[in-house]
This record gives sequence, structure tokens and C-alpha cells, in this order.
Amino acid sequence: MSADLTVHLARFAGSLRTAGIRVTVGDEVDALRAMTRADLGDPEDVRLTLRCTLKIRPRDAEAFEDLFARLWLGAGRAPRPAPPRAEHGPGNPGVFGLVPAALRPVEVEVEVPRGDEPGWSRDALLRRKPFEACDDRELARLERLVVRLAERLATRRSRRLVPVHGRGRPDPRRSLRRAVATAGELVSLARRERPIETPRLVLICDTSGSMDPHARFLLAFARALKRVARRTEVFAFNTDLVRITSWLSGGQQRSALDRLAAAVPDWSGGTRIGECLETFAARHLDELVDSRTIVIVLSDGLDRGEPERLAEAMRRIQARARRIFWLNPLLGDPRYQPTARGMAAALPFVDALLPVHNLESLERLLPQLAS
Repeated sequence: MSADLTVHLARFAGSLRTAGIRVTVGDEVDALRAMTRADLGDPEDVRLTLRCTLKIRPRDAEAFEDLFARLWLGAGRAPRPAPPRAEHGPGNPGVFGLVPAALRPVEVEVEVPRGDEPGWSRDALLRRKPFEACDDRELARLERLVVRLAERLATRRSRRLVPVHGRGRPDPRRSLRRAVATAGELVSLARRERPIETPRLVLICDTSGSMDPHARFLLAFARALKRVARRTEVFAFNTDLVRITSWLSGGQQRSALDRLAAAVPDWSGGTRIGECLETFAARHLDELVDSRTIVIVLSDGLDRGEPERLAEAMRRIQARARRIFWLNPLLGDPRYQPTARGMAAALPFVDALLPVHNLESLERLLPQLAS
């Protein structure tokens, strides 16, 4: 795929954000993939593809159309003819090796915001880079990005509709019931809306040696979730279980994680997942987990203990929790199979086994937390 198309798309998305239109990196990725199937010689096809994949809301449609006309079509000047489309074939890169001249963005001064939303050219590769392959500077950058990622939970609306006062979509059934009190006269409309809900979360994070390349970042993720979903409890475990929620509140992230490493026994040591989850079920399950709680276990499932104990602990947790997610960094390898004793014992009691090897995998988790 042409690098020019990537640059043009990133510039256009930056212009949309400058105009106050929310466009995320995930939207840019979707748009770029869709553009590989669009007819780049057809401006209308490109316009519809971008409007759909960038998730342009009706209230932003006018601003989008204006920016598309100015930056992609060069409104006010005669469009140059597009070069002929080449047929795909061996040794031929096809139409995407060349952006049609009529669709090249006009060179204008556009100030792209820095730090408000990550841009494709700066962060897209980092989002897909495995945690264990990142250096300290990249991990620090990822930790800042994950804070923004977690903040989406604070603005994600529930699928449920609840009664509201003021603005909202009409509720015909409640409106008619209300009209009974006024002799059938519809004086006012009842309304309902999808509320913003942050889930109740319990995170249980493996800090054993096999998880060491991932533990720092996953705890940073837990800390970010704690900031936006205040009903979040966090535990660390290896050979023992430690409740670390209070350690993740306030202060600088690096110092908080350093204190954790010193406070949690056997950090980067061995692991007994079954015994630790058994301890959680015995001491904290009744207090912290109910039918509204999502339990997230972050572990590679490499257990030195007895798988029967792990299975029984998971069964008890499943009986009380709303859902259980198991996040496993090894799933980032397409060859991985969950056949290790610990993982195999836990699997029947898990609602979803998900990868957690890079930032992009965490992005896929958020819709499931809000569902």
C-alpha cells in the first residue's frame, strides 16, 4: 500500500480533529483498510468510504463535507484528470501505488493537534508493537496512550435505555401511560437515553517471571482504569495474592510501579495461580464481586500449582461475577494453543480468552467492558 495514501489520510484526519470532529486512531486504521477496496479514481466512492469508516456523526457532516471538498478535491480549482487505473497482476502494485491527482490533498496550512489524539504516522506502529519489544521510551509513550484509552470508558454509553428528563429520544409507551392522568391529552413526551456507565471491575494481575515483560504495562493499564472507573479493585499475584488498589492511587506512575515491585512478595518469581485465585475467592469474593462485576485475570496461564484448585476457584468466581475475561499475552502468537495445565483448567469458566500483547489488543477489550 502506498505510503502517500497513509500520509494523506493522516493529514485529513488531523484536519478533522482540528475542526472539532472526533476521529480516533482506530478509525484511521479502519479507513486505511477500506481505502484499499475503494475506487480511488471515483471521488464519490472515496467520500462515502471516509465518511463511513471515520464514523462521522450527522452533526459533523457539514464540516466533514467542507474539509473533504477543500483538502481532497481542491474545491475552487479545476480537477486534474486521474491517471489511468492499472490492472493488478504479478509485479504490478496496482492502483494503490499511486494516489489519483484529483484526490491528492491541497497543500494548505493545517495545525494538527499534538497530544489530543494520537496520529497515524506517530503512533500506529507503536500500537501494534509487542510490549516485550518496546524500549523504555516507547513504554513511557504507551503508558500515556493507555490513559487516553481508559478514558473512553468514561464516555462510552450503555446499550440500555433509561428514563431521563430533558433531552433524549421519545418514549411512546411511557408518554401514553402518562397521558392517562390528563384525560388522554399528551401534554409532554417522556424521554429515554443511553446513560454513561463505567463498569465495576476486579483486575487480578500475574507478576511472575514469565509475565515480567508485560507486568509493568498491564499494571499501568490497571492504574488508568482505576482513574476512570473508580469502582475498580486491583490485585497482584505470583506465589501470594496482594491487594494493591491503594498503591495505584495518586503519585507518579513510575514511582507507584517501583513501590509495587518492592511491596509484592516474589515479584518476577514463580507462580501459583490456583492457590492465589483460591485465596481471592475465600477472602474477597463476597465483598467485591456481584452480578454487576467484571473480573479480569491477566496471566499467561503457566501455573506450577494443582489445576484442580485453579478450576474450583474459577468456578466460584464465575458463579458470582457478571463476566470473566482472561487476558493472555501469549495469544499474540498465532501458533499459541491454550493447552498449558493452568490455562486449560481455567478455560471452561472464562467468558472470553483475549490477547493482551500490545496496545491494539487492549483497544479491542474496551467495547466488551462496556457491553
